[in-house]
Amino acid sequence: MVCRNWGGPRELKVEEAAAPPMIEGGLRIAVAAAGVNFADTVMIEGRYQNKPPLPFSPGMEVAGRVVETAPGVKGFKPGDRVFAKLDYGGYAEEAVADSSFAWPIPKGMDMTTAAGFAVVYGTSHLALTDRAGLKPGETLLVHGAAGGVGLTAVEIGKKLGATVIATAGTPSKLAIAAEHGADHLIDHSAEDVRTRVLELTGGRGAEVIYDPVGGAAFAASLRCVAWGGRIIVIGFASGTIPQVPANILLVKHIGVLGFGWGSYRLHRPDLLTDSMKTLLGWYAEGALKPRVSMTFELAEARKALDALLGRKSTGKIVLTTGR
Repeated sequence: MVCRNWGGPRELKVEEAAAPPMIEGGLRIAVAAAGVNFADTVMIEGRYQNKPPLPFSPGMEVAGRVVETAPGVKGFKPGDRVFAKLDYGGYAEEAVADSSFAWPIPKGMDMTTAAGFAVVYGTSHLALTDRAGLKPGETLLVHGAAGGVGLTAVEIGKKLGATVIATAGTPSKLAIAAEHGADHLIDHSAEDVRTRVLELTGGRGAEVIYDPVGGAAFAASLRCVAWGGRIIVIGFASGTIPQVPANILLVKHIGVLGFGWGSYRLHRPDLLTDSMKTLLGWYAEGALKPRVSMTFELAEARKALDALLGRKSTGKIVLTTGR
């Protein structure tokens, strides 16, 4: 799937293209499945922080089999099942990934699940541990709790020993958050988030708030975060980027922390690697239950992105190639 002009999903077209060139330390992967992320929609609009040169294929995560390794690469060989994080290029039948950001697919995990694992679980784990410092016994409020990153934040928050309050816009989405461990549920379409959070916490508020939504969700967060609490900004699925009144930060003694998982690849690759090792260990224990609610064929990528933008999915959406 190729993007030749900045715009929405309509700009993507199926094309035959040359195989991507090998890179130093790289793996050439026959892609079986590619994860679909909100950042993909921002990238094809030309609004992502790292803007690829046109034309390009979006897609930040893939799963498949290694078909070639660059000279000197150790730990991987042709035929290995792997999943990998890319800058872009995943919506294709073949991709080249840096071997430092590729991992063996664990026993029992299928390609579709693997393709949707890295970004959402990696984001929530490092956001809640390295950035927010979530502690056992604290209350974690998760907005968009049935979405890709939101659902993983619920699971990881529980694993870290927090009490998890989940918000979503429908009872069916809240039921999914409950299945993945949420202790309390708030339907933001029918209830006032601030009032319910204060009720559930005895007036204290939530120590950590995980926000991939922005807009009204962020405004509610400022009103129900505990004294000394932390709000983690993950993204803006609502389409509205909020402005932060500095006086509230001062009066409530709170921190609003930005988080970008991809930046760890440049600045702290060691933490990213350690995080994925921990997550795969938790998966092997059965503590994580990845959810893929929709799959589309590669040529249907536009439909997949429309479903994501229309909030029709829960958990992950994944593209498959039939390979």
